[in-house]
Amino acid sequence: MLILGIDPGTAIVGYGLVQVTSGRPQAIDYGCIRTKAKDKASLRLVTIYDKIKDLIKKHQPDTIAVEELFFNKNTRTALSVGQARGVILLAAAHSGLPIAEYTPLEVKQAVTGFGRAPKDQIQRMVKVLLNLETIPKPDDVADALAIGLCHASFASWKEKEQEAKNW
Repeated sequence: MLILGIDPGTAIVGYGLVQVTSGRPQAIDYGCIRTKAKDKASLRLVTIYDKIKDLIKKHQPDTIAVEELFFNKNTRTALSVGQARGVILLAAAHSGLPIAEYTPLEVKQAVTGFGRAPKDQIQRMVKVLLNLETIPKPDDVADALAIGLCHASFASWKEKEQEAKNW
């Protein structure tokens, strides 16, 4: 299974492609999409949409996993991230891909075993679980890989649950 994990944002969108073969996750590609602060919001959203569509076309993932928006004290930031999530979800829907959404708590729980884990612990676990030489930078990229790992964990659990029901 090839999972495209995405950490939404307007300035930086982190992405990570996680391939799971025989239960072992592997990072296939990862990076970030950057938009220009001087550009209008609408142009930034078009850039995000186009780049996500390009990633989907290039890698042909089986599914997309996106972090859910959590309430932010800064309403303006929350709204702009919500808009970025919207175009990411639209790009996935236009591609006909299944979409999974996870809260930050679920991602932390899946990757570290602790839902309140600090950011640096998540980053170190991403490095270890994917056997990477260094922690992916910027933070958004490590977060996107963590989201992909979270989906791999949940998908594996759901498969086992289904097998148990069929047994």
